[in-house]
Amino acid sequence: MVLKNIGPAENFPVGKGTCIEVEGKRYAVFNTTGQYYAIDDACPHAGGFFSDGNMTGTTAYCPLHGASVDVRTGVCGPPSAADVETYDVSCDSTDLFLHVD
Repeated sequence: MVLKNIGPAENFPVGKGTCIEVEGKRYAVFNTTGQYYAIDDACPHAGGFFSDGNMTGTTAYCPLHGASVDVRTGVCGPPSAADVETYDVSCDSTDLFLHVD
């Protein structure tokens, strides 16, 4: 497991998704009132980016067709027939780190 510094925590606003790229791969990072979660950014249904959609609590929505994803577990709702990977995020009091393989 490798830790990748993805920037200051202040760059990840509460209740919004933020897209980051690490070695050419897109991740969506979400701040749910100080708890950070990361998932694959592309919706399995049609490839929309979860980081571009709306968020309510711990649920993010694909902007293309409204598929939901629980950012804690990666479980997607219809019309997506598949789930997405989740990734751990840690904070050292100023910066966030994404845990990748």
